[in-house]
Amino acid sequence: MKRILQGMMNTMNSVNPPRMTALKKLHEAETGGPFSILIGTILSARTKDETTTKVVNVLFSKYKNVKTLANANLKDVEKIIKSIGFYHIKAKRIIEVSKIIDSKYKGKVPDNLEKLLKLPGVGRKTANCVLVYAYDKPAIPVDIHVHRISNRLGLVKTKTPEETELELMKKIPKKFWLEINDTFVMYGQNICKPISPMCNVCKIKKNCKFYKSKTAS
Repeated sequence: MKRILQGMMNTMNSVNPPRMTALKKLHEAETGGPFSILIGTILSARTKDETTTKVVNVLFSKYKNVKTLANANLKDVEKIIKSIGFYHIKAKRIIEVSKIIDSKYKGKVPDNLEKLLKLPGVGRKTANCVLVYAYDKPAIPVDIHVHRISNRLGLVKTKTPEETELELMKKIPKKFWLEINDTFVMYGQNICKPISPMCNVCKIKKNCKFYKSKTAS
């Protein structure tokens, strides 16, 4: 796994050094606490990283903490996040999640997978993103990029992101878990794209099942 992760970074740096993912930016920011990571991850679904970053910055410039967002007016939140996909649903959801964290957890986002999964609209990917980016706890958040690339490389042979997560957890040493999402997502956005992947520049293609099948045909 070390060779794969390093090969991905070497490839990206040789072509065009990639921008940080939205969640990595939140993690690095001074205000990037667990709550902003959670809300940012909910907002990021089916939305470009650039849009997510802008919207999250505006949102948290107005709502500084859990309590203020929990008491926010729905229409006001909708206006702020309007450029995000499914903004009506997400506005309602982030207010609802904020209310639960404020009342049930005294303003602190849980650092436990089971508790996170009980929050409305929080699935395994979002929960694992909170563990990784907010708490530096080993987990493997699997989105469409991680799922696609893991199957292309032949690390797994799965049909769903949930299956991919479980298989990767079995096969990959825990010491690499924190790096997987961020590196694979950047690689999926920049090199190993859904359509027309840039196999010609990929430095790990010799060990890629997808590339071998493509060149053999």
